[in-house]
Amino acid sequence: MSDLDARITALDDRTLLLLDDDQALRTRMGRALEARGFEVTLAASVAEANQVLRERVPAFGVLDMRLEDGNGLKVVETMRERRQDARIVMLTGYGAIATAVAAVKAGAVDYLSKPADADDVVKALLAVGDAPEPPENPMSADRVRWEHIQRVYELCDHNVSETARRLGMHRRTLQRILAKRAPR
Repeated sequence: MSDLDARITALDDRTLLLLDDDQALRTRMGRALEARGFEVTLAASVAEANQVLRERVPAFGVLDMRLEDGNGLKVVETMRERRQDARIVMLTGYGAIATAVAAVKAGAVDYLSKPADADDVVKALLAVGDAPEPPENPMSADRVRWEHIQRVYELCDHNVSETARRLGMHRRTLQRILAKRAPR
């Protein structure tokens, strides 16, 4: 039995709220967390999560940051108001320092970028004063930059001029970057 398995087995309350609007991720992560000993309740929206919290507040939360009907930070605040000892991890596909700080200020114990592995989520949920281990194979700085540019490009509906304006770069420079393959 691993150290994480021992920690999960020792828990009295294994209830967990999993909030994500991506149905495939929600289902997959829910099954993985159930296999690791949690009693998972799934929610696809802030409204569904609030309904779950009216009935019962779970001991753990794995919450998406950006949802169609609002922000997962509101759910963090609601969980913390109703249960001080709740351990909450924020998941997001739009990682930024400002949102990580906001999540921790709202009461989250950790902040993970998607796609997150279920083992990483469990480690973050159960970490007690432990510093997280650095990733085995982190993205290079060039790859992080490329991912950010791609995300902004998609959010601007593939409009090169608007993307360049928002990123503060020349349109031709952006076109050259977009024409290249993703760095490793």
